[in-house]
Amino acid sequence: MKRSFPLAMLLALGLASAARAANEADYKAAYATAEAASKEAAGLRNQWTVTVSTLAAARKAADGGDFDRATAAAREAEALAKASIFQATSEKEAWKAMEIR
Repeated sequence: MKRSFPLAMLLALGLASAARAANEADYKAAYATAEAASKEAAGLRNQWTVTVSTLAAARKAADGGDFDRATAAAREAEALAKASIFQATSEKEAWKAMEIR
């Protein structure tokens, strides 16, 4: 369960909301960062489906003009993508410890 703490921290940081209202520029910056992290996770062949759906929810909220919700969803998607990257890199070698010798 040692891996749970870093994942929880990533999610908590990604879900922390700003004290002010988000605007379109905030959304675009958050979305670009989340999309880049998602593409990195896909490159590692460990892109979580929930990340893709959260990015779609962010895009839909932005299309509706709700930049607060869109920015929050984009930050959540970024946290999910980073967690999937962490999982991919940590599991790359961790499986060896469970191998029968």
